[in-house]
Amino acid sequence: MRSKENTDKAFAENRKAYHDFFIEETYEAGVVLTGTEVKSVRVGKANLRDSHAGIANGECILYNVHISPYEQGNQFNHDPRRARKLLLHKREIARLLGLVQQKGYTLVALRLYQKNGKIKVALGVARGKKQHDKRDAEADKEAKRDIEQAFRLRQKGEL
Repeated sequence: MRSKENTDKAFAENRKAYHDFFIEETYEAGVVLTGTEVKSVRVGKANLRDSHAGIANGECILYNVHISPYEQGNQFNHDPRRARKLLLHKREIARLLGLVQQKGYTLVALRLYQKNGKIKVALGVARGKKQHDKRDAEADKEAKRDIEQAFRLRQKGEL
């Protein structure tokens, strides 16, 4: 039997989501994958850029996640950009549906990772940033970086 020592191992992250959106809440969901998709994800061949989730017919679906075909998969390979079902409780889906129907909210895939041997995705309930919000965030980030640098120099005694 295999050991499950590699818990919370991240396979893919969507860093651009934090730049383009304000993340209000996060949810953890299981992903329904085929065998070759699981093998490809574990090798690190997944990309979450421009991925999002939607709710249709009472189910949560993940769109635009690119999982490259597994090299040894031959005829059993999968479509790289197919829609994938997410596993959530009914009350979570109902809550997400209520949030998504509000103006400006969307579900964004933030991270694809392994937890206790299962492939999970972190979903973020996100609100879009305007251009000036992105500039403000960049200015704050730069100010923090300058403060940290000055603090390090002061500790070394160079300032």
